[in-house]
Amino acid sequence: MQREQPEVETEEGPSADPTAPRGEAGTDTRFAPEALPGPSDALKLPETPLYRLKNALLGPPIASERQAVERLGKIAGLGVLAPDMISSSAYGTEEMLTQLVPWFGVAAFALLVPVTIVILGVLIFVTLSYLEVIKAYTKAGGSYVVARDNFGPRIALVAAVALLIDYTVTVAVQCTAGTDALTSLIPRLVPYTVPITVAVVVVLCYGNLRGIREGAKSFAFPTYFFVFSLSSVIIVGLLREAIGDVPSDIPHQSGMIPFGTHSGLIAFAAITALLRGIANGGSSLTGLEAISNSVGAFRRPEARNGRITLVVMSSILGFLVLGVTLLAHWSHASPYRVGSPTVIAQVSGWVFGSSGAGTALRDVVLVATTLILFTGGNTSFNGFPYLASFVAGDSFLPRQLTRRGHRLAFSNGIIVLAIVGIALVVGTGANLTALVALYAIGVFTGFTMAGAGMVKHHRTHREPGWRYRQWINGLAAVVSAIVVLIFAIFKFAEGAWLVVLAGPVIYWLLLRMHRQYSSESSELETEAAKACEAPLLRRHVVLVLVNRLDLATARAVQYARTLTPDELRIVHFAVDSQEAEKLQNEWMRLGLSRLPLDIVDCPDRRVARAALELSAEILELGDTELSILLPRRGFGTGWRRILHDRSADRIAAAVSRLPHANATMVPYQLEDFESRRLTRALARIAPRQPRSEAREHKVLTPEVAGTTPIAQVHWRDRVRVAGRIHQVRVPTGTGTANVECTLIDSTGAILLVFQGRRKIPGIQQGAKLVAQGTVGAWQGAMAILNPEYELIAGPEVPEAHIPD
Repeated sequence: MQREQPEVETEEGPSADPTAPRGEAGTDTRFAPEALPGPSDALKLPETPLYRLKNALLGPPIASERQAVERLGKIAGLGVLAPDMISSSAYGTEEMLTQLVPWFGVAAFALLVPVTIVILGVLIFVTLSYLEVIKAYTKAGGSYVVARDNFGPRIALVAAVALLIDYTVTVAVQCTAGTDALTSLIPRLVPYTVPITVAVVVVLCYGNLRGIREGAKSFAFPTYFFVFSLSSVIIVGLLREAIGDVPSDIPHQSGMIPFGTHSGLIAFAAITALLRGIANGGSSLTGLEAISNSVGAFRRPEARNGRITLVVMSSILGFLVLGVTLLAHWSHASPYRVGSPTVIAQVSGWVFGSSGAGTALRDVVLVATTLILFTGGNTSFNGFPYLASFVAGDSFLPRQLTRRGHRLAFSNGIIVLAIVGIALVVGTGANLTALVALYAIGVFTGFTMAGAGMVKHHRTHREPGWRYRQWINGLAAVVSAIVVLIFAIFKFAEGAWLVVLAGPVIYWLLLRMHRQYSSESSELETEAAKACEAPLLRRHVVLVLVNRLDLATARAVQYARTLTPDELRIVHFAVDSQEAEKLQNEWMRLGLSRLPLDIVDCPDRRVARAALELSAEILELGDTELSILLPRRGFGTGWRRILHDRSADRIAAAVSRLPHANATMVPYQLEDFESRRLTRALARIAPRQPRSEAREHKVLTPEVAGTTPIAQVHWRDRVRVAGRIHQVRVPTGTGTANVECTLIDSTGAILLVFQGRRKIPGIQQGAKLVAQGTVGAWQGAMAILNPEYELIAGPEVPEAHIPD
């Protein structure tokens, strides 16, 4: 991904060596973004068992620098972004037949071609609409972004809800269709359709938690393999039809959907069947929005490359859908109730024949179909977490969805998508027809919002040719809205009711969540700066709540003494008089009379309530800041935790409701295997630093000629070091104007101090630089004052990206 090269900035004298090797597109090869190395030798703290298990399952954590998206050319972009849409040609024709055959019987094969032409007409309108979207939005142009920019977040939320539903159903549809292709290849697997589909969803979830996006280009192979294999079937079938070498029709067999006997086209039921066939065929257009959502990932010029790729993708889809339709029209391939063998399997066998070579060619087609359908299911695992993170960033979804996980993926979104996808698979029995009823409403709602948003965009900006362009987008919006209505009305009883009813409920929940976030933000941020500088209260009282005398209590008392309060009180709530007397005797025996122990009667055994009342009494005059210290005993393993209550948490929750009451847990970790490992690691810390800055610095190891590892620098040495800025201290508005930042490499850390500066462009966390100067001390830590430096690279920022 090309980025502008930052300028070299120095404070005193020449910069670091500007001739050092650099990679293409502004990437510095001295900071190769590999997996994060281990901690420095100065301090190597042991990890918890849970974290070690995560590393074993998911691999080591990936550095944030890997967020940058590699630019795609047109060929690679088609392979990576098209699987969802192109794979729908594997079941689009079949889904039309599931609605036409039960009513029209054999006549359904004659109606199949005109129904497909209607679908292709919709494809043309929507493609033209998204060509305008890509032209106007060259970074990210999903329907949510377009609607948000033109109608505001509340209306855009309609598109967000539609796309979130679409993503969850896409996982179930694609994986179910892939399983149907697999069982067509291996019929004895048909009874295990649901477990196989669930297993595929789990595997995709696991792969994405490991960071499967890193190898996204590998998805290009299934795309081109499928296009080549299915195109071969279509071309051979067309040639055989052209020369008159057409095999006999596929006979209607047991297990196929029964043929209807109705012949009229005027009856309402016949019109309903036709409209349902059109609606089911509309599922072939799913995934068309992918390129507009990811246009920023293309090489420059992004818009031109994205538009060309979209035209090619839509053309391939149109060719494949029409080709499969013609073959089904000639062969009379009819769908089965259980979904297997698929229509693709039947027409492939019909074209290639039943010989050994023909069967092998048919199997190749089914393997290609299975691969691309499963690959298309993975598209949702890429798109749903990104969309959810954008919506959560606007405070309409829980903010946990904005956080990247261990391998840079949005792990929470991936897990949520997998759970909902599995629920849909199990709930529908992995029935593709039932899932498609839930499918296209979300897709075409997104198309409608994007088209309508672009109409508003054209009327607002009035660029050259805007009248013509607004008609294109407007027609696409109207056509897409009609398809939504057809689905909502004529597929309502078949499952569309769930989306029709759930959509408004989800919309209301998201609005309610946004109001809650806005309310909390307003309460927390109002006069926050003024509160930070408010005068201190006159008195500071510290309470240490104890239930028995042990090392945890002693640790809390010791910590309380470091606070140097105006008044320190040790308090025991007497729930059991014998235990209270025992504590009092022990306190006196150990000579702790310098720390008076208050024993407070608690006849109703409501310790949290007693703590609340005592705190309110101390705070009554309004001139006191109260700290309540609660000893917390830490237990290493889960079974040990269940042996003890969590009364400290309940007390903290109760007293924290009072203003100026601050509950603090003082932990004491009981010795176990992990704590012993940690103690041994702390004992091995090298005592060379005035104040230890050594901790687990997980950074990219720089390899810059002529630099010294930070762990090897000494006081008063003139050194040249390279690393990554781990921490920056923000100077206050009234304090001394110094910029302080911590530079780390894989061996240690050192402080860089720029005196007399409040802000330096490029000096921010995540930036990489080479610094040179004399090592001194600053507030007890080793530091280089006013170093010469070369800013090598700023922190990587991911491209704006909202998949469909």
